[in-house]
Amino acid sequence: MDIARTPSTPDGNPHLADAPPEPREPPVIRREDYQPFGWLVPTTHLAFDLEPEQTTVTATLQVERNPAATPSPILRLNGDGLKPLGVEVDGEPVNSWAMEGDDLMVTLPAERHQVRVVTRLNPAENSQLMGLYASGGMLCTQCEAEGFRRITFFPDRPDVLSTYTVRLTGDKHAFPVLLSNGNKVAEGALADGRHFAEWHDPWPKPSYLFALVAGDLVARRDRFVTRAGRQVELAIWVADEDLSRTQHAMDSVKQAMRWDEDVFGREYDLDAFNIVAVGDFNMGAMENKGLNIFNTKYVLADVDTATDGDFDGVQGVIAHEYFHNWSGNRVTCRDWFQLSLKEGFTVLRDQLFSEDMHSAAVKRIEDVRVLRSIQFPEDSGPLAHPIRPDSFREISNFYTATIYNKGAEVIRMMRTMAGTARFRVATDLYFARHDGEAATCEDFIRAVEDGAGLDLSQFRLWYGQAGTPVVTASTRGENGELVLSLRQTTPPTPGQPDKRPMPIPLKVAVHDRASRTLGEERLILLDEAEQEVRLPFTGSTPALSINRGFTAPVSLRRDVSLDELLFLATCDDDPFSRSEALQELAVRHLVHRPDAAGRDALGEAFRATLADESIDDMLRGELLMLPGMSYLMEQVERGDPGELHARREGLKAWLGDRLGDEMRDHYARAAAVPFALSAAAKGARKVKSAILSYLAAADPKAAALIAAEQSAAADNMTDRQGALMVLAGLDLPERAEQLAAFFERYRSNPLVIDKWFAIQAMSAHPLVIDQVRELERHPDFTLRNPNRVRSLFMAFTGTPQGFHAPSGEGYRMIADLILRLDPINPQTAARFVAPLGRWRRLEAGRAALMREQLQRLADAPRLSRDTYEQVSRSLG
Repeated sequence: MDIARTPSTPDGNPHLADAPPEPREPPVIRREDYQPFGWLVPTTHLAFDLEPEQTTVTATLQVERNPAATPSPILRLNGDGLKPLGVEVDGEPVNSWAMEGDDLMVTLPAERHQVRVVTRLNPAENSQLMGLYASGGMLCTQCEAEGFRRITFFPDRPDVLSTYTVRLTGDKHAFPVLLSNGNKVAEGALADGRHFAEWHDPWPKPSYLFALVAGDLVARRDRFVTRAGRQVELAIWVADEDLSRTQHAMDSVKQAMRWDEDVFGREYDLDAFNIVAVGDFNMGAMENKGLNIFNTKYVLADVDTATDGDFDGVQGVIAHEYFHNWSGNRVTCRDWFQLSLKEGFTVLRDQLFSEDMHSAAVKRIEDVRVLRSIQFPEDSGPLAHPIRPDSFREISNFYTATIYNKGAEVIRMMRTMAGTARFRVATDLYFARHDGEAATCEDFIRAVEDGAGLDLSQFRLWYGQAGTPVVTASTRGENGELVLSLRQTTPPTPGQPDKRPMPIPLKVAVHDRASRTLGEERLILLDEAEQEVRLPFTGSTPALSINRGFTAPVSLRRDVSLDELLFLATCDDDPFSRSEALQELAVRHLVHRPDAAGRDALGEAFRATLADESIDDMLRGELLMLPGMSYLMEQVERGDPGELHARREGLKAWLGDRLGDEMRDHYARAAAVPFALSAAAKGARKVKSAILSYLAAADPKAAALIAAEQSAAADNMTDRQGALMVLAGLDLPERAEQLAAFFERYRSNPLVIDKWFAIQAMSAHPLVIDQVRELERHPDFTLRNPNRVRSLFMAFTGTPQGFHAPSGEGYRMIADLILRLDPINPQTAARFVAPLGRWRRLEAGRAALMREQLQRLADAPRLSRDTYEQVSRSLG
């Protein structure tokens, strides 16, 4: 979350325009230096007089000395660009306060006091989208990680828990809906066309979970009855024109609530649960207690405007934020070093939920693909960090795939070692022990140890060591057994040159290729640098299926024959391992051994996948995917992305030509499946999209006709977008025609126009750089909306022929963007540094060009703290 301090222009806004520049090297905050806050804040009363350009906030805090802290008469209240308009202690105005940087320091002599502070804000000018800001005519908040200090002075840290009562007052015409955390306890009309609403949240929470929304909104309403009989009023608040696209979101809420009761024993604890969709949002969503605020992207969905992936995304993100009600809200973080305590655990919970709602096998393959394409590069780059960091300068830079996705994998390993039943005992114990507390990762580990009966002493290394472990496996036959030799190493990462062996749970099975007998699965634990395991096997042609289900987030190195890989790719009974073997065949050909034998083996595996009637189309669509460029680049030391991309496209063309008849037959079969949201129909659409990309690589003109016909006849966004993505990469007339038709059809829908920008920016078109520059000048492009910026420029960073153009023009384009965006929205700007930080993985020419742009950023004056930290770490 954004904690940069960028002054704004002088316009009466108390965000200090004449403040001195922030130090370019903010102080390092260390986990080992944690100390409890000196004061408790049992209750907080907030009164908001809401105006778009001049909102007044009155905060009344009941404070008392914390017996667990070192005594001090000074109460430090964090602020960010605020000026106190008035300070009272125990009902009397005081002048004995001082400012230390942005923080308000108040001297309090007794054990208990009431402190009241008044501040004034200009939400309309808040382009950072942190604190209280305006979006689409409404006012809303985002407070994680340290946005609350942009609203009022407060001990803005996650271990200060308080019970909040909030009174919102505003113009009834401009803000007919007034929402905050908890339950509504009062509302009424006031003079001069104004009205108020008062909300009370009975559960103590940290300030980062505070939320308010005021605007002209309508709601889809429903009701959920908990297992204990509590009636919960559900509402999803959106602009009137978006109401028809909220049914899927409401269904997802109810599914998540029921699943959390059934699987984790967690019931909802308020009388109301509200969700608000916001068009301007830095993230996907936020779990504020009882009032979740969402990016519209993860609420609005119907078949005309949302793909199958969008429907799954809405369901998964809604579940994630709802699950935070316990894993994040009722039990929160002691400090921000423990961020993975709530995020890693909740990502695992939403993954398990999605597995139960859909195909568990396909979901697992999808999640591993995301991990490898985003988190593995993070682990091997200059921004590598453990899932529980030891230090940071800006916490906003640690909302990363390592914290979220690798954090989930680490907890999943504990679940694998414990077993499902004992893991449930452990999580019940965790919630019982720490309900209402600000906990640590260590608290969670202890609960798993005690509840599941595990010794996790060595396992704790997963929390402190960065980097992706590399497991090397080899086998030999000996006395009727297969001897599996394993070795683990973890490459050096910044600040951690030497790594210790970690416990790595691996599910394995030994199959017999000759008899096509599938072996029994067993779990082994690699917890030494080198280890041998003896597996029963009496055959002559073993095929080792290892890390089945991806039980550990490691890179596997093994030298196996093409015959063994081909057997695993076509016969393994573990869907992930089958997918993995196909990926290995592709990597082997594209990166390590680009020969005809490897290419032919992959073609045979693809043919078998197309012909296999034992699998459904959802899995078939996954198995037909080649490794992405991000993952392929991780397999080379100093790669040429242009050359690797050309090889990949050449392999696609060869497969499309070699298997053209079978692919066209499957395309026709899938195209005949009528639209539905069933697994079978979604799988058919997935297969169609995969096949179309191969046909386009083999015969662009013929595929363009198919794609144009699919786009014109489509009765759903999945088919329409799938066709358009193929056409966008072709230099043919159909491209311009279908892009223009798409824009005209959806020009009034911002989320779909985001797709229109992204489809072009991520295309394989040879002139993609020119097209992105043209799109940047489009009337519908703006730097002030994070969705729109990401749709164009983040999509572009994935193009080998664009972002990685040999001239360096793509790198300059992203550096230019960062410099323009940083004064507007530092959090979003900082996210674009990571693609430039991959220079160490590139061949010398591109590496120098990329590093040049990083240095240019480092030399820029008044760079935000968010962005400067990312740049300096990427250069180091």
